[in-house]
Amino acid sequence: MDLKSGYPFWAVRNGLMHAFPRLEADVACDVLVVGGGITGALIADELATHGHSVVVVEQRDIAWGSTAASTALLQYEIDTHLVDLAKRYGEADAALAYRACGESIDMLGEVARGLRDVDFERADSLYYASRKRDVASLREEYEARKRHGFDIEYLEPEPLKAEYMIDAPAALRSKQAAQVDPYRFASRLLARLVKRGAQVFDRTAILRLDARPRDVVATTDNGARIRARHVVIAAGYASQHWLPKQVARNRSSYAFVTDPIAEAELGPLTHTLVWETARPYLYMRTTGDRRLLIGGEDDDVDVPARRDARVEKKARVLMKQIAKIRPDLDLTPTFSWAGTFAETDDGLPFFGPHAATGKRVHFAMAYGGNGITYSMLGAGLLRALIERRKHPLAALFSFDRLDR
Repeated sequence: MDLKSGYPFWAVRNGLMHAFPRLEADVACDVLVVGGGITGALIADELATHGHSVVVVEQRDIAWGSTAASTALLQYEIDTHLVDLAKRYGEADAALAYRACGESIDMLGEVARGLRDVDFERADSLYYASRKRDVASLREEYEARKRHGFDIEYLEPEPLKAEYMIDAPAALRSKQAAQVDPYRFASRLLARLVKRGAQVFDRTAILRLDARPRDVVATTDNGARIRARHVVIAAGYASQHWLPKQVARNRSSYAFVTDPIAEAELGPLTHTLVWETARPYLYMRTTGDRRLLIGGEDDDVDVPARRDARVEKKARVLMKQIAKIRPDLDLTPTFSWAGTFAETDDGLPFFGPHAATGKRVHFAMAYGGNGITYSMLGAGLLRALIERRKHPLAALFSFDRLDR
């Protein structure tokens, strides 16, 4: 699957950071992780750190799929409001999901601290009402989060404009967010795993999985076999290939990045992730070298050639949208791109086995706007399942919730 178009900034900035070999011979391990993006990297790191022998295989170059196109906003807020999630699964489970996402940002910070220069930085999150009619639901969301102990602030129009120069009817501000260079993060994490004894292979596609009572045998495109006690499918949006029925919709999102902007001009945007209540939503963040990254304009296009043709036009639309809320910023796209992402009906991910593939084949589908924070949570969740331990999120993030 062609997952990106144009010139994703992370790929341009970093180039191909590490060269990993292609798998040419049979190997055995405790856990085979299929997918060498940020999701696979975090899961492999969690398992290897706790004593499991791990093999990672990626059909492209490592982290060169959706990870290279990710805009990497790390937030505890889920695309589905806490209020709406509570209506589907109850307040306890909804609050559990939100709280876990907040904890995952701290966990990502811990992992990042052990790596060199991945541009991990804590930030505020500013969620503003796109229209006056969104204020009531935003207020309801604020009250629900306050009720469950979240550190959140409600901003009226005057302080919002005074502090952020954003003309909007209301906003929620949280201190619990962060940002990172996702390609550098994944590449450095996997390179460190190799130094610690894990095996990582790219340009190696898995064509077949044979699940047996005590293990799973994976066959690659060149005939090599990997025998593992468990397999984790962390192949991003291609993971649905292994399921009898799709559990998410593939969509395209568009983004551009500017040249570096002086912090004096960026003001509070320097350390703030901004997004809105409209769906699809406009969002922005800064990079480590203080470029402004703008994204949004999501659509249902899932044909690479059609998506490619829309990149420049979408960048112009995004520029106009930003000009409406921050006309003082003179923005010119330096690099523009699009990427494929998947979206579930409820905004939650899927982690764990599926009835169609057996209990030894686990899926890591960190779908939605919280992909990286979900991946961090999924790493611990999957380790618990593999070690036959209970995990508080196992039921909520399982395929079983489709039957609720």
